Order: sequence, then C-alpha cells, then structure tokens
Amino acid sequence: MIELLKEHRWILDLLDIALMSIVLYRLLLIVKGTKAAQMLIGLGILLLASLASRYLELFTIDWLVQSFWAQIVIAIIVLFQPEIRRALAHMGEAQFLNFASAEELKSLEEIVRASISLANRKIGALIVIERDTSLKDFVEIGTNLDARVSKELLLSIFHPSSPIHDGAVIIKGNRIAAAGCFLPITLSSDLSKSLGTRHRAGIGLTEETDAVAIIISEETGFISFALGGKIEERIDMGTLRDMLTDIFTAKKSKK
Repeated sequence: MIELLKEHRWILDLLDIALMSIVLYRLLLIVKGTKAAQMLIGLGILLLASLASRYLELFTIDWLVQSFWAQIVIAIIVLFQPEIRRALAHMGEAQFLNFASAEELKSLEEIVRASISLANRKIGALIVIERDTSLKDFVEIGTNLDARVSKELLLSIFHPSSPIHDGAVIIKGNRIAAAGCFLPITLSSDLSKSLGTRHRAGIGLTEETDAVAIIISEETGFISFALGGKIEERIDMGTLRDMLTDIFTAKKSKK
C-alpha cells in the first residue's frame, strides 16, 4: 500500500494539503474573536514589511525585521499563550462519547433550580461544570467539598454570609468537587464594560477549557451562560435547562 502511494505522488500531495488545511482551519477557529487574531494581522504586516524592505533595499528596516523573526518562536509562545493552552487542552481531550447518567441528570436539574433561586434573590454566583478537560488545578486551590449536588447546598455556599461565597463552585459529575475556587479572568477587549469580575472569570475559564459556566449577577439577578469563550446573557429557566441537557446528554461531545 505504501509503495503504491509512493508511485502516485500526487495522492500524497493531496493528503498533505488536506491535512495542513484542516490544521490551519482549526487554528483559525481557536483564535477567531480573540486578541490572537489581531496579533496574526500584525505578524502579516511585519512579513510584508520584510519583503518590501528587501525589495526596496531598506537595509536598516530589513535588519530590524530579520532580528525580530529570529525570536519569532519565543514571541509566538508569549503572545499566544492563552490560545496555545486552549488548543492543547482540546487536543488532550480523551473522551469521544459523553453519556449522562440518571444521577448526573438529577444534578443538572438541581443546578437549574439553584440558579433560578439565586437569581430571584439577586445573590451572585459562579457555577462551573466540568466536561472532558480536567479542572483539577482549579479544584486544588479551592475548598474541597466532594458533596452531592443539591439546590440547598449551592444556596448555602453562595449566601453572602458564607466565607466561600466569592469564589466559583466546580461540579464534576454529580458531585460538588470544590467551592471558593479562583478562575483565570479573560483579557478580551470585546466584552461589554458592564460585565464584572465574576462574568469575566467564567468566560476566562471557558476560553481555556471546555467547561460550562453559569453566572448569576448580584446587581441584576440575570443568569448568563458561558461556553467556549462566548457568553449568552439573560437566560431563563427553560433555556438554561435545555442548554445543559443538550450538552450533557449528547451522543457525542461537541469538539
């Protein structure tokens, strides 16, 4: 088979182009809507400047640009750190099937009921539900609970008198893994200025992992839903239930 492919080199060339196209397409999807997209445009301008300086024999500019290209690998790692971490996290996802057990479905209903109750009382909250990407690093810096998910427990955790109400709750399966967890805050400049730290933390985590974040605003009582670095605001009870059900009962995880 391999010898046959070598004899028909054009097949390997087409395969090479197809695979490269897929890789580039996935990378563009990752950086779409982020600062990395603007940085890529900047790198494109530098490439054009390099070509123009050589053609016009602008030696000083050419020297400066070439000096930058010599450090391009380090520059890409520094500039695109959030996107690289997110890409590696998606690549490391081992599960291809995502089935929800009866207990997990019950937990989702408890989360929905707790979210509505918190919203009605205008109690701020950040509830994170783990999917394929492990949130172990964030669980370790919080207060370990390992308790069954229930509306009453979530309400008590986020009550203003609770010492761990400011952080996020991380749920794994049908268990509350930890509370009072601190999450990375998004640096996106495209978000509304009205979104506070709690919303930005929820979005920040979903930029780096495939987790789901439910955010309740203490100012307005509105429920927001973050996934994949995107946020949907003013979610009602039915919509929240449908969104969670679609994600956690799908036959296959949406990659």
